[in-house]
Amino acid sequence: MSDIPKDLRYSPSHEWVRDEGNGVVTLGITDHAQESLGDLVFVELPEVGQSLAVGDEMGVVESVKAASDLFSPISGEVLEVNETLGDTPEAVNSDPYGDGWIAKVKLSIPTELDDLLDADAYTAVAEEEED
Repeated sequence: MSDIPKDLRYSPSHEWVRDEGNGVVTLGITDHAQESLGDLVFVELPEVGQSLAVGDEMGVVESVKAASDLFSPISGEVLEVNETLGDTPEAVNSDPYGDGWIAKVKLSIPTELDDLLDADAYTAVAEEEED
């Protein structure tokens, strides 16, 4: 089974959210998602300053097997993106919850965090896909 940290929140579309405090969150894709995609060769990041709403497309990850859209699990403004993924997209494979983060976002609706899945609920989603 994939690594699913208990301190994060998750979307059913396999993005994770880490609350950094002060209304800022870090976003990425889950270990389950990167395993399903295989070796990543390209990551298209959102733009700094871009406004996101829940469900908005915020980028793309491409692997040797497939391309997959990234969807925003929260609403807010993109403050920072992980520029190093341009040269090393494989960081998402090797460290999806660390060096492989996608973007930092200033929340516009902080209560949306409560609508995301906890680790146990996301585990159920990931296990259902594996069956």
